[in-house]
Amino acid sequence: MNLNTTSTRRANSIAFDVREAGRVLREGDPITGKIVTDAQGKPVHVPGSLKAVKAIGWYIEEYGIAQISINLTNIQVTPVHIAFDEVCKKAAERGIRVTGSELVGLIPLQAMLDAGKYFLEKQQRSAGVAEKELIRIAVLSMGLDELGPFVPEERIIEYKLRSPSAGALVKMTLRDFADETASESPAPGGGSIAAYAGALGASLATMVANLSAHKKGWDDRWREFSDWAEKGQGYKDELLRLVDADTQAFNGIMAAFGMPKSNESEKALRHQAIQQATRTAIEVPFRVMEVSFASLDVIKAMAVEGNPNSVSDAGVGALCARAGVLGAFLNVRINAGGYDDKNFVAEIIAKGKEIEERTIRAEAEILRIVQEKIGL
Repeated sequence: MNLNTTSTRRANSIAFDVREAGRVLREGDPITGKIVTDAQGKPVHVPGSLKAVKAIGWYIEEYGIAQISINLTNIQVTPVHIAFDEVCKKAAERGIRVTGSELVGLIPLQAMLDAGKYFLEKQQRSAGVAEKELIRIAVLSMGLDELGPFVPEERIIEYKLRSPSAGALVKMTLRDFADETASESPAPGGGSIAAYAGALGASLATMVANLSAHKKGWDDRWREFSDWAEKGQGYKDELLRLVDADTQAFNGIMAAFGMPKSNESEKALRHQAIQQATRTAIEVPFRVMEVSFASLDVIKAMAVEGNPNSVSDAGVGALCARAGVLGAFLNVRINAGGYDDKNFVAEIIAKGKEIEERTIRAEAEILRIVQEKIGL
């Protein structure tokens, strides 16, 4: 963490304030004073304010500033954002300001997301925003780009490890996605489109929640709508993942059908692979059904409680969620026709019909509420 001082001594004082080991107690001057000992003649230690934290101050000649170097040994005990805020507090008590920070090595994605949510909530703003925005807020709040650009793809563990082809469809522009869908290629098909329709429904509900959280005169309700927005973001993110998962499931079936079948052994292996791929191609759109249906809870809440100026957005969200559920169910059924385990098929079709019926009823109720509020 970067300080607006060149003093290593002062940086060390702040480090000792926060690190778990704390400092040796001294008489008078905390640096040069006589060490206080206990009855056994051992130095008395004053623990710092943070657990699972090691810290030391030093001067960085390259930047001409003093820094506090922090090693977080357990971010479940002391997360990055808590350590940052505590150092800011202890520095301010000594008349020093933290100007920013730098990350050495890689950081888990969840640590960045937790930090983004923490700083948004301190501002009493909705934390139900996209992953990219949470990371941006975390970077800005902790000044992680003060000494150089913070590139998430290079500094976040999960981003560094993910396959270049991961999320290929959802990375496309809207036009490219539509063009790819319209092409002669069979994928992306109805399953991916159903998942995307569901994602749009959840996105609209989340938008209404965020607008409501920041609505003038509703300041005391920001937490309520922030919670709804976070829930909606979760549904949206999973449905976006399922856009690509559905196409991958289809590709898996095509790959299985392309396996050799020149003898009985190869035929048996091919049949087994087809069955495994088919089950995945059933389970993925069924999950789309479940998540799209679950998102109707947020959509209805926003139709009832959300910003009345955005009630039509909640209505469109309900239509999208319904499309997600019914569209995905078509894919469940067509893929189930080629699966050998008829007990599994009967069970999942029965569950799908129940979700379909409940979705239609929920959509009708939401649209009734929307129509009443619009009034024309």
